[in-house]
Amino acid sequence: MDTTGDRQLLAVIGEALEGSARRAGSRLACRRGCTECCIGPFPINMLDRRRLREGLEELTRRDAARAARVIERARLNVEAMAQDFPGDAERGLFVADEAAEEAFCARWAAEPCPALDPETGACDLYDWRPLSCRTYGPPVRIGGEDLPPCRLCFVGASAAEVEACRVEIDPSGMEDEILTRMEAERAPRAQTAVAFALACDWGTPPSEA
Repeated sequence: MDTTGDRQLLAVIGEALEGSARRAGSRLACRRGCTECCIGPFPINMLDRRRLREGLEELTRRDAARAARVIERARLNVEAMAQDFPGDAERGLFVADEAAEEAFCARWAAEPCPALDPETGACDLYDWRPLSCRTYGPPVRIGGEDLPPCRLCFVGASAAEVEACRVEIDPSGMEDEILTRMEAERAPRAQTAVAFALACDWGTPPSEA
């Protein structure tokens, strides 16, 4: 799978978020060691999964011991959560039931992400993190829906100040185009969670998933 499209998508989103961060200044609380958005599972798509698998593969080449710790944390998470998983737990694919997904995520809301290093408070797969992780913090618009900023950001700011920093994520639908191409190449049109993305390799190399 050619990753050019994903790199372009991340570049567009990164540029938009940098502009929002400049406008927000000190109102944006996101810093290394802040784990507000790193606790609890959440749905990610197959592009996020592929990116995480590629990151895990790269981390294994660079620092096998660190990668092994990520895999072990993911394995333990999956082992604990599999019994409640609303879908195909073996592959980690959610069923198309938003209420069931929300109930599952709420049930495990205190579980740290396996990519989070508990000693440093940093993400071991930061450069390959899902879009939800990249866009959490500032006020964003995704698919026509306005989402609020992180509760730790913009404390004491007025509604106008918040709106002045709102950024539209992927206005041209690049992510959906990539997912459609992936589906044509036999990737399932489904969602998973980070722990399952890292622990369930489906018997194929990460770059081909």
